Amino acid sequence: MSFFKKLKDKFTKDLHPNLEQTEEQKQDQQEVEDMPQEEVEEAPVEETLGETEVPVEEQSTDLTEEREAEEESTPDEEPSADEPELEEQTMEEKEEEVEDSVADKFKKGLAKTRNSFSSRINELVARYRTVDEDFFEELEEVLISADVGVNTVMEMIDELQMEVKRRNIKDTKKVREVISEKLVEIYYGDDDSSEIEGLTENPDGLTIYLFVGVNGVGKTTTIGKLAHQLKAEGKNVTLAAGDTFRAGAIDQLEEWGKRVGVNTIKHSEGADPAAVIYDGIQSAKSRNADVLICDTAGRLQNKVNLMNELSKVKRVIEREVPGAPHEVLLVLDATTGQNAMSQAKTFSEATDVSGIVLTKLDGTAKGGIVLAIRKELDIPVKYVGLGEKVTDLEQFDAHAFVYGLFADMIDNYDEEEEEES
Repeated sequence: MSFFKKLKDKFTKDLHPNLEQTEEQKQDQQEVEDMPQEEVEEAPVEETLGETEVPVEEQSTDLTEEREAEEESTPDEEPSADEPELEEQTMEEKEEEVEDSVADKFKKGLAKTRNSFSSRINELVARYRTVDEDFFEELEEVLISADVGVNTVMEMIDELQMEVKRRNIKDTKKVREVISEKLVEIYYGDDDSSEIEGLTENPDGLTIYLFVGVNGVGKTTTIGKLAHQLKAEGKNVTLAAGDTFRAGAIDQLEEWGKRVGVNTIKHSEGADPAAVIYDGIQSAKSRNADVLICDTAGRLQNKVNLMNELSKVKRVIEREVPGAPHEVLLVLDATTGQNAMSQAKTFSEATDVSGIVLTKLDGTAKGGIVLAIRKELDIPVKYVGLGEKVTDLEQFDAHAFVYGLFADMIDNYDEEEEEES
């Protein structure tokens, strides 16, 4: 099976289960509607967290009032003409769920990179009938322009040439699939996907994530979005406002904590960051929190001070929770391109960075920086920011990333195959 075919099957079936379960969901919904009123009231109500958070107590009160109002207005009415509208609304909600799948988030988030990258690939394919040395030279330029990284591109071109020879590929159209396949292989390298995807958790108690990164890359916002995501998974989360250097950083994190509905530990501006983190750990323990997310200052003016400060914070964390921090996450702005690479090198020297969070990936046409970071620094990208909504922080998946880059080609795959046959 071709690689495009595999991606198409994966991201139009596995990630869109709602399309296949529509009839089953309709049946389940009808069964609930047919239940006696007493049984419906006894059914548990799941707590959900949207972008506008409401305390659980208020949610319960609102739900009770809505049910009482419904009972008073329609106690035992027969199905009315309004029911088709309700069913139509339900279908719209299901369509929204489908749109929010991982595949669609990457497809939308990588639109700028895809429009630039894919169009140049298609132009290249259209100009060259056969795969030759000139074709690979221009392909090299296309990959470099996408910020894949010179060293990574050179290695990839060598592998592509060998693969084309091995498969005896003559048609340039067929090279597109090989390119997509090699992008995935280059990202994972010799590592198993399960080893580098997702965040490490502490099975024996408090999990601590330490966030680092320069000011302005979206570090505090990313912490808020991750806290939202973890809380939605049922975890008890605490934040520690360790960035006591930047004016407004403490208030910004505290505001995120209120918005998401999690506790924030803070000191006054200019306080010792290690002391804030220490108090955060004690508070998290006393509250039986599952996760503590620690913010840190993002200045780079003096690398020695940065290293000393981060080292002190890490010593405090390791002393209070052996084996922690379980992840040191470096936040980078994708729109800064190679400057992000420079920041990554500096911070990886200052502390043991275990993963990258790449923000604003939807705002750049050079999304290839993901591959450059992974290949040249040997640090996996754990999360990517694909939009401004609180739900637009997505766990990185190289297959979904490549699908986002080649989505138009993949979606047209069946049509092209039919035309050729």
